[in-house]
Amino acid sequence: MRIMRSARELGISTVAIYSEADRAAPHTRYADEAVCVGEAASSQSYLNAANILELCKALNVDAIHPGYGFLSENADFARKVHEEGLVFIGPSPESIRLMGDKLASKQAVSRYNIPLVPGTDQEIKDLSEAKIIAGNIGYPVLIKASAGGGGKGMRIARSEKELDDEINTAINEATSAFGNGAVFMEKYIESNKHIEVQVLGDQKGNIIHLFERECSIQRRHQKLIEEAPSISIDVETRNEIAKTAVEVARACHYYGAGTVEFIYADGMFYFLEMNTRLQVEHPVTELITGVDLVKEQIAIAEGKAISLIQENVHIKGHSIEVRVYAEDPDRNFLPDIGHLTTYIRPSGVGVRIDDGYDEGMKVPIYYDPMLAKLITYGETRDEARQRLIRAIDEYQVNGIKTTLPFCKFVVDHPVFRDGSFDTSFIESYLDDYIKSKGQPGDRSVAALMGVVLSEQEGKRAHESHAAPNGSSNWRNRLKEWQQ
Repeated sequence: MRIMRSARELGISTVAIYSEADRAAPHTRYADEAVCVGEAASSQSYLNAANILELCKALNVDAIHPGYGFLSENADFARKVHEEGLVFIGPSPESIRLMGDKLASKQAVSRYNIPLVPGTDQEIKDLSEAKIIAGNIGYPVLIKASAGGGGKGMRIARSEKELDDEINTAINEATSAFGNGAVFMEKYIESNKHIEVQVLGDQKGNIIHLFERECSIQRRHQKLIEEAPSISIDVETRNEIAKTAVEVARACHYYGAGTVEFIYADGMFYFLEMNTRLQVEHPVTELITGVDLVKEQIAIAEGKAISLIQENVHIKGHSIEVRVYAEDPDRNFLPDIGHLTTYIRPSGVGVRIDDGYDEGMKVPIYYDPMLAKLITYGETRDEARQRLIRAIDEYQVNGIKTTLPFCKFVVDHPVFRDGSFDTSFIESYLDDYIKSKGQPGDRSVAALMGVVLSEQEGKRAHESHAAPNGSSNWRNRLKEWQQ
């Protein structure tokens, strides 16, 4: 929906693809044309590259915008798009492949004197090697899948005793999710912040940044709340981290929109990874800079130069985004499914909604449980924060549990207000949230059974398939919770 809005403003006709589960989704009505790409399971629809390309040829499509997930960071798909004579609205397959492999990306940026978290730049071969490495860099250590994303294949070992189990678990998760069991190890930095920088590059070699986003409120290594700019860094650090992000993009000859992610702790920042696509949280950057990132993506894909120069990009005001997930925070963010019996969006000055559901729709089990993104803008951070609280109060969603109440708890929490929060916020304060509601916070087998029953109901309704390559579905999320 968000991508099609910019296309419509540019006079570009759009074709929406949908699965059998999404036949009635709003995006199918908004597009100029809509066509079914396959069955409900993502492996049969949104991840079916052959079907998508056949439809493109049949409908005389010129270009493909891959969105935020599914095939958006799939180098093989990008290559096939080019081979079919179509335009892929994103970076080159080579850049996607390089930055999609965390080990390869670390090796690429190391030539540019970019700060890296202490750790390995090669795949760990065996446990004895891992123990030597962990002893050298010091516990705790973070084991990461080279092909990973979304928190999968990522485990923390706080002692040598834990190392064996955690490495095996990480390898198994990585193999299952990505078909690649390669893992490496880094020093786990406690009390860190997650800061990322938006970059734009064109095919003429120009690269600029659009400042940073603070993304430290996370659960299971996945972002829940983002804001721009970050309250955590000063002007000097902002300039340095932005300059470093541009150097990372230059290291892989990047063009299109991308995000360079960093860990920030004790006044130091370290390169984490690069996401070679438009990020879910891009609206906060758009609101503080006034730049339509999708329009820039399309222009760059057409071979045009970036419409901006660095000196003309400025921060104006503050923006905060919360992700509205169909999850129950009272039960450790267990997924929740059902019908949206009430769905009323907030509105007013400085409020933006990017969503994909309407009242009466059923939230399916097959895909990521994000319903919407609620974004607010203000002249100051506190104005954006207070506006967000008001908008959450106005946002009426009934029939399923969502993360909205917890997001309100977060943005009204003292450590969020003063900026002293870090990536351990949810781990530190989830019990406080549950107690504030006067509920026991059932994380027991009984709580799990409700999801198991819903899962079985969904399986009976439609035989689903495991979704490869990072598409997050309910079954995977249920396994994560069990682990």
